[in-house]
Amino acid sequence: MGKTAFIFPGQGAQSVGMGQDAFNAVPSARDIFQTADDKLGFSLSSIIFNGPDEELKQTANTQPALLTTSMAYLEAIRGKGIKPDFVAGHSLGEYSALVCAGVLTFEEAVSIVRARGEYMEAAVPGGQGSMAAVLGAERQALDELCSSITADGHVVELANMNCPGQIVISGSAEGVAAAAERVKEAGGKRAIPLEVSGPFHSSLMKDAASRLGDKLETATFHSPAVPVVANVTARPVEDASEIRGLLVEQVYSPVLWQDSVEWMIAQGVDTFVEIGPGSVLSGLIRKIDKSVKVVNVNSLENAEKLESLM
Repeated sequence: MGKTAFIFPGQGAQSVGMGQDAFNAVPSARDIFQTADDKLGFSLSSIIFNGPDEELKQTANTQPALLTTSMAYLEAIRGKGIKPDFVAGHSLGEYSALVCAGVLTFEEAVSIVRARGEYMEAAVPGGQGSMAAVLGAERQALDELCSSITADGHVVELANMNCPGQIVISGSAEGVAAAAERVKEAGGKRAIPLEVSGPFHSSLMKDAASRLGDKLETATFHSPAVPVVANVTARPVEDASEIRGLLVEQVYSPVLWQDSVEWMIAQGVDTFVEIGPGSVLSGLIRKIDKSVKVVNVNSLENAEKLESLM
């Protein structure tokens, strides 16, 4: 019997109107949106449902918005009798995974990710940092290229190991531009600039990580009911204090998504259920291993059909 993993998307999956169907039809999902509004002290749900897009795209709004929407869809599939053997999330999505596993309450998590977004926005002044997706490069060769550019004084580092042939780089605007110009040296085809507000998952985020560490010290962490595969290690983490430490590291460390998925497949996972808006992770998983099943819960319709999709 194969195993199932629940996975949760990160920044970039957001869209205005996401989760409205769950809000309208599932009372416990509606409660999630109401809890977020109450906890944050403003109508996050109004930004999620009505935009404008520019406001939803602000990191400090995007992060709690995605967590809230993912948890609303998780509520929509509760009672369907499908339990995960592992949970994982991409970057911000790791917080959704931690709520799913009972490590954090939703109330605590939504407050933490709002602060995380604020700290990440504040860490590097606008325009000074950037990110780009590099297609076709070898990981080691790209790492060496980035290291040589960083040694010349312009920070650029590997940020997301997404799937074979797709690695995101992050750093100073100059560093990312230099690496983007030279990707062919690492076997890459091209680099696509990403619309982000900062150089996430790079060493330039250490100030944000330090501030997040202080915030996490006041949060209550429980032992996970389900193994949570961490971005930083691509292995399950079970000790509450270790989870806290890895969340701090995650802000300035690479997201080992491909490694995490490959590890779960090696443990017998043959079905991945992506819970939350969009289908970014489903696309990545298909590029990592075409033989596994991927199911999307990014709409109420899909949530209601989940059993038949499995």
